[in-house]
Amino acid sequence: MHHRKAVTAALAAAALALGGCQSGNTHGPAYARADYPPGGAAIVASTDWSKTVDVVVELVEYGYRPRELRLKAGQPYRIRLINYSGINHYFTAPEFFRSAATRKAMVDRYAEIKAPYFTAFEVVSRGGGIDVYLVPMVKGRFDVHCEIDDHRERGVRGVIIVE
Repeated sequence: MHHRKAVTAALAAAALALGGCQSGNTHGPAYARADYPPGGAAIVASTDWSKTVDVVVELVEYGYRPRELRLKAGQPYRIRLINYSGINHYFTAPEFFRSAATRKAMVDRYAEIKAPYFTAFEVVSRGGGIDVYLVPMVKGRFDVHCEIDDHRERGVRGVIIVE
């Protein structure tokens, strides 16, 4: 059963990634191009991934732990999204993900998804997890929330601050 949940999460992540990559679109907004963010591929290629810092975000019944992530621009990270609650949750932060150089997302040992950026991840209940490897490039404050039903209003939201 755990394998099935992991594969479902991998497929959801892949669908989200593909939804953000509209190949051949030269007339749409900049974030619809496959090379977004500008220079992201070069940053991913030149980053020393042995210096990756692990950050864990626990998705609980109605919240994220921690509610605030503080990251440094230019530092490579593995953001581990682990859902300990009994319900599925999204980790939605499109502005943050579009401003980061993304290497890949991984679901346990079952899947590795590569895309220039993601907008959101749905993490299945009871221990489902996704690892996102990226380098924040733009300093600022970025909102993150769950888009399922009334989860955002019930407290499944937070902030990512890039310094």
